[in-house]
Amino acid sequence: MSGLVLAGQTVEGFSVGGLETYIRLRELGLCFDIGRAPEESLSCGMVLFTHGHVDHMGGVISHAASRALRGMAPATYVVPPPLAPKLEALLEIWRDIDGADLPCNIVPLGPGESLLHKRRYRIRPFRAPHFQPAQGYGIWEQRSKLREDLRGCSGSEIRAAREAGEDVNVTTEFPLVSFTGDATSDVFDEEVVRKAKLSIFETTFVDDRVSVESAREKGHLHLDEVVLRADDFESEAILMTHFSARYNARQIQAALDQRLPAKLRSRVTPLLNRFHP
Repeated sequence: MSGLVLAGQTVEGFSVGGLETYIRLRELGLCFDIGRAPEESLSCGMVLFTHGHVDHMGGVISHAASRALRGMAPATYVVPPPLAPKLEALLEIWRDIDGADLPCNIVPLGPGESLLHKRRYRIRPFRAPHFQPAQGYGIWEQRSKLREDLRGCSGSEIRAAREAGEDVNVTTEFPLVSFTGDATSDVFDEEVVRKAKLSIFETTFVDDRVSVESAREKGHLHLDEVVLRADDFESEAILMTHFSARYNARQIQAALDQRLPAKLRSRVTPLLNRFHP
């Protein structure tokens, strides 16, 4: 799977409403959701689950079992806190059925909390309105640089400050990636969704066959709602996912071309694959 390169990130996977969603960020070494645990997902040792629907989480048992079969380290599954005990219970049932250990690490993490990943990325969940407990994730890249008052100082002066117990660096961070999972357009109120360098969000419905009102009732996004917020997006690149299976690739591309303002359309890539012939 070659993947798309967007805003410096190699994105792999596929997503179609109600069938399967699996998104992998190659350089960051993590996945958003797992779909049916395709072979490519096994290299992901960190999976950030947005919610418990089968098309997003159904492959978790296969993922844990397949990694163990290959002698790989147990994966870390980050989940909305209400899902953690339910996932533990599901694993226990399958351990009893299968007789396997299904090793993994379950980390409940909700909005207002964070997790450090690979020592330089901070993962923060955010609220994603859907019709069951759901959340999106923002990933911030942290960078360390010399304190402004020490710039221009000699190496010996900086070393002396460090030996005196001072922190000679300051840490800054910026939103690198956001992923909404399934959500209504209310998720656009989250600043990270609008400002992340790469913003990934669902756009399940793209034309008048499903109204905006019906999309909201289903807990999903309509392209017309993106158009209404077009001026708010600062992202360098936007990846739209989770298109309904009722559309083919030509229809999706045509809807984006016709409805999105040109300045936004130039930054938008639809995730099209075998589900959208």
